[in-house]
Amino acid sequence: MSQQKPSIIHIIRPDDWHLHIRAGEGLKSVIPHTARQCGRAIIMPNLTPPVINTEQAGIYRQSILAALPENTHFTPLMTLYLTNDTPVEEIQKALDCGFIAAVKLYPAGATTNSDAGVTDIKKCYPTLEKMQELGLPLLVHGEVTAAEIDIFDREKRFIDDKLIPLISDFPELKIVFEHITTADAADFVTQSSAYIAATITAHHLLMNRNDMLVGGIKPHHYCLPVLKRETHRQALLKAAASGNNKFFMGTDSAPHSRQNKETACGCAGMFTAFAAIELYAEAFDEASSLDKLEQFSSLNGPLFYGLEANNDMITLQREKWTVPDSYPFGDDQLIPLRAGQSIHWKLKS
Repeated sequence: MSQQKPSIIHIIRPDDWHLHIRAGEGLKSVIPHTARQCGRAIIMPNLTPPVINTEQAGIYRQSILAALPENTHFTPLMTLYLTNDTPVEEIQKALDCGFIAAVKLYPAGATTNSDAGVTDIKKCYPTLEKMQELGLPLLVHGEVTAAEIDIFDREKRFIDDKLIPLISDFPELKIVFEHITTADAADFVTQSSAYIAATITAHHLLMNRNDMLVGGIKPHHYCLPVLKRETHRQALLKAAASGNNKFFMGTDSAPHSRQNKETACGCAGMFTAFAAIELYAEAFDEASSLDKLEQFSSLNGPLFYGLEANNDMITLQREKWTVPDSYPFGDDQLIPLRAGQSIHWKLKS
């Protein structure tokens, strides 16, 4: 006889270790979604222009704090955008300021607003050496960008061509392999040292490339790294639900206006922050591993970053609800994942 699945669960408040919130009026529209669910979030620095130094990160942080609803207890953890020219002394400033948690590596041209990213990782070696010395993590968008490499193979080639040599040269540099999408990445992180961890998105746990391509191309399911085969989704689900503390929640929720998504060259990213923990609960429910959700969403990330877990709880109830067709995004609108469709878990306020 199969065991009855729980209808309600209580977990420590989660954190989002990979989040895009943009700036200006768009920021004001989307940050309340994350603040309602999470105690903290790692804020991505790929604005236009990017956040490349501590002073800019401080200004960005103040704009986030000003946009939070009243009586909200939410901490934005800021990041710097690594370039070929990031000064070594900026790393010490970042650590000393107390609000910068990591530095983000975008290979130039890999994703949205990455044109100012790194073209040759060896140009960053003095900076990376300082990060290793101070224990400041490097967050990596793990794809190569050479035109001749198939888009579905970019993550595996990044591991072989870039990540393995990088770890060899900096064996004690803390690295988060962001939004992994393949069995290759899950296996690599599992077998690597304790200095290597990974975030996994809810959409890569719930969807495969058929969801983007079958029945016509769906622009709101286009993200980078792209959705992969079902075998990779299953491998990610297994890793997330394994209890291994190397894997933790990072939504990569990426809001874009509807008009920028629904164009001949639509931008990459899915907006999931409105129901992040509910979507993760669906994935863990599928894997019959709801008992592992708290560790993945609320404990593993703080452990890697050397922080305490949040000190309050949230409640999730098995309840079907319909996602709105759109959400406000400044003067525009954005289309959330599963717009007009159902989610089967609900965060209770």
